Amino acid sequence: MIAGKVALVAGYGDVGKGCAMSLKQAGARVIVTEIDPICALQALMEGLQVLTLEDALPEADIFVTTTGNKDIIMVDHMRKMKNNAIVCNIGHFDNEIDMLGLETYPGVKRTTIKPQTDRWVFPDTKSGIIILAEGRLMNLGCATGHPSFVMSCSFTNQVIAQLELWKEKGTGKYVNQVYILPKHLDEKVAALHLGKLGARLTKLSKDQSDYISIPIEGPYKPAHYRY
Repeated sequence: MIAGKVALVAGYGDVGKGCAMSLKQAGARVIVTEIDPICALQALMEGLQVLTLEDALPEADIFVTTTGNKDIIMVDHMRKMKNNAIVCNIGHFDNEIDMLGLETYPGVKRTTIKPQTDRWVFPDTKSGIIILAEGRLMNLGCATGHPSFVMSCSFTNQVIAQLELWKEKGTGKYVNQVYILPKHLDEKVAALHLGKLGARLTKLSKDQSDYISIPIEGPYKPAHYRY
């Protein structure tokens, strides 16, 4: 049961926001850690508490890393957590949680509760933490991956990108390098999924389009804009 628990989400980017909101809706009190003052302010405006990891170590029941960076939760942090605190990762592949430091900590004892769920007990404190998916992506290791609707959006992105590359293959528009999906194609992916969710978009009039200098059919945001 998550209701009533204290959950710390390390990072309030795209992944962190979704994780924090899910935990909040499940009844947890959510604490966020952030390096970015804008992301921190966004979290505060959502009613979340923003602290450092060190601040939250004594009270959090669940720790989730979502940053995409490395060395977020180290073994010294884990030693200071509550007994049976849950530690897991949905950010970078396997280096946000210091698994090497945990595995090589002198005298630490590992008990496998079930596949992908291990309890590690420290010899000096006699308290333990529960690590999910060995610090790797727990949404893949402990669940069935992403929901089908999320995968539909992802695969649609890929297919539309491939169609764009094929259409422009002889024009020289794209060379052999990495590109961000153009905004008009991003919006097309979203538009293709709205009907299944019962949405009906409002259309700009010609006067409204001219007034804000945005085409009636989009794109509605500049290329540099990030949601």
